[in-house]
Amino acid sequence: MLGNGGRPKRGYGTRGGHTMTRHHDSATRTFTVEEANAMLPLVRAITEDMVELGQELFDRQQRLEYLKATHRGSEGDPYVEELLQIEEELERQREKLAGYVRELQELGVEPKSATEGLIDFPAVFGGRLVYLCWKLGEPEVMYWHELDAGFAG
Repeated sequence: MLGNGGRPKRGYGTRGGHTMTRHHDSATRTFTVEEANAMLPLVRAITEDMVELGQELFDRQQRLEYLKATHRGSEGDPYVEELLQIEEELERQREKLAGYVRELQELGVEPKSATEGLIDFPAVFGGRLVYLCWKLGEPEVMYWHELDAGFAG
C-alpha cells in the first residue's frame, strides 16, 4: 500500500492498460506505478530537454532584465541590438518550451516545473484521483500526493 508522500510498493495498481477517469469535466489518463515507470525513459528524455531549455530561458530573461535596467541607449547602440536579439531568441525558446510541454501532456502526464523537471502522473489510489510524482534525477516514480497538494522537496 502507498503512504501519502511515501514510496509505492511493487505491485501497486492494476495490471493491463490505462484507464480513463472523468475529472474536472475532462477525460484523464491514469497510470499505475508500473506504467509510469515504463514510460520514464521517454518522459526523462523530454524532461531533460525541457529543463535545459527552461534554464536557458531563465538566464536569458535575467540578462534581458539587467540590460533593460542598466542601459538606456539610442538606436544603433550595441545594447539596443542585443536587447532585440535576446527578445527574439526568448520568443523562439518559449515556443520550443511550449512544444516540450505539449509533448508531455500528449503522453498524459502533467509537467509542473520547466526548471526543476517535476512531472505528475495522474493515478487512482483508494478510489480517488491522485498524482504519482517524479523529479528529474530520480530513478523511478517513488511518491504520490493529493491533487491539491504539491511536491514538498
